[in-house]
Amino acid sequence: MPANAASAAKPATVASPAITAHFGEEPPISGRNGSGTIFFSGCSSGCFFCQNYQISQEHLGRTLSHDELYNEVQALIARGVHNLNFVTPEHWWPHISVLCRRLRAEGVFLPFVWNSSGYFLTEWLDQQCALIDIFLPDYKFADAALAHACMGDSRYPDLALAGICRLAERVGFLRPWDDSGDICASRGLMVRHLVLPGQVENSLRVLDNLAREIGPQLPISLMSQFRPVPECGRRGFLDRMVAIDEYRQVCQHLDDLGFTKVFIQPEFGDDNFLPDFSADRPFKGNPPPTGPAAP
Repeated sequence: MPANAASAAKPATVASPAITAHFGEEPPISGRNGSGTIFFSGCSSGCFFCQNYQISQEHLGRTLSHDELYNEVQALIARGVHNLNFVTPEHWWPHISVLCRRLRAEGVFLPFVWNSSGYFLTEWLDQQCALIDIFLPDYKFADAALAHACMGDSRYPDLALAGICRLAERVGFLRPWDDSGDICASRGLMVRHLVLPGQVENSLRVLDNLAREIGPQLPISLMSQFRPVPECGRRGFLDRMVAIDEYRQVCQHLDDLGFTKVFIQPEFGDDNFLPDFSADRPFKGNPPPTGPAAP
């Protein structure tokens, strides 16, 4: 099952220096001023191919008290970000809930974004829906055998789909919908899916499940940005990029199912947004912080 949450009495570990205004998200999230991302160390899923493996598996990061995290988030807010975006947050929910309640009590009403793997503990979702405004879960695997091979739990497909269905009922779909980035979303659900090399059937089943259980009105971000990380080479599995014909096949199926609120990556992602969390600027595509409020 998904990892148990850390105690809220203990400090949180966040990826350093990745508390930043980030411009690599979908336009309704990044907008013009960036999404205020807080990348947390560790991950409840542990997929071996994770592009954020430095933080999700190697646990690169620094330990912050609740007050230190709060102060860094306040500096981020002062930069004019459109939202606060909690990345790989599941196992730090007690800490995040404390932060969210404190910010709301002090009159901060930026949308809170839950940017997760889709590896849900469904009994927590009601708590999260009471505080979180926007949910961006992955739906990685519809194939149980593939889920087991990649993250060690064949139950992921059922857990992820059940959680996404509950979120669709509780918070609705991402809104307002503006794919230009001029108007940022304030509420709702958008599902992300990363197409994996040689695994087109898994992607087709993901889309079939979403269309059947929720419907083609669901906003979807269909990603082609997979890049092999060192562990892929060591395993000899998922050790190449996605072929353009593979991605086109999945895009065509998305269209055939009638999905219309869609983001795709025909350019196969932007290398400037492939992270190096050991660098001062993990994402080269993000402009450097400027001004007195820059952390």
